[in-house]
Amino acid sequence: MTIPVISFAAGITPEATPAQLVECAAQAEFDYGGMWVEKDDWTPATTRAIRKHLTDADVRLLDLEVLWIMPGPPDPWLEEMVDIAAELGAANVLCVSSDPDPDATAAKLQRLVERAAGTSVCINLEFALFTEVRSLDSAMAIMEQVEGGPKGILFDTLHWSRTGTTTKDIANVPLEWISYAQLCDGPAQAPDLSDPNQIIDDAINRRCALGDGGLDAAGMKAALPAGIAFAIEERSQVLRDAYPDPIERAKQVAKTTRAWLATQP
Repeated sequence: MTIPVISFAAGITPEATPAQLVECAAQAEFDYGGMWVEKDDWTPATTRAIRKHLTDADVRLLDLEVLWIMPGPPDPWLEEMVDIAAELGAANVLCVSSDPDPDATAAKLQRLVERAAGTSVCINLEFALFTEVRSLDSAMAIMEQVEGGPKGILFDTLHWSRTGTTTKDIANVPLEWISYAQLCDGPAQAPDLSDPNQIIDDAINRRCALGDGGLDAAGMKAALPAGIAFAIEERSQVLRDAYPDPIERAKQVAKTTRAWLATQP
């Protein structure tokens, strides 16, 4: 049995600086790292420093987030984020959309795909109830309008479950549209899905280690293409309270994740 490669998702340590995210991935011996980029805190000097830090720590980036598509004209910052991802060697960028117009979302994703042309960066659209792309069907309809690539649809165990997506639905997605996925566990009982605040709290505070919750993470993993990498999206208030040190938290996530993966076919 081959254990899949795993990445340290940036959301596990929301308090971490970009440099600390690199250290978390390195010290916990993840195969990849994830990077969260904030416009107000990021400069060309930051890109140079983080690129050197990644090289020195021997860490590769699986993804960079989050490219948030908003209503209105295209935001040039999102295209700059694609450039940053390429400069840092990230394999993917994670996009979500708050634009209620699916055609506009598709057009903005098209700009990002074109910006990534000639790089190794894949543009991934995540579907989730807290966005305007609330289902796999909606994500697929948008992606069908986007020409070229690489482009992908991102599956996150929590959002996959809360949106009512099934393992059979995954089979309808072209293999080339699945670049990587996010794995986690969480309560089987969903919160009040009519309450946006509860949906957000579920996503950023109520996840748990793989095998400790009631989500069908094993089913989702088995339905996805063999050989893809998984970002471990264990965003948990309980985890943050138990392991206030980001590196120790990362080590705990690596330990529980690899233990669970070792039990999977």
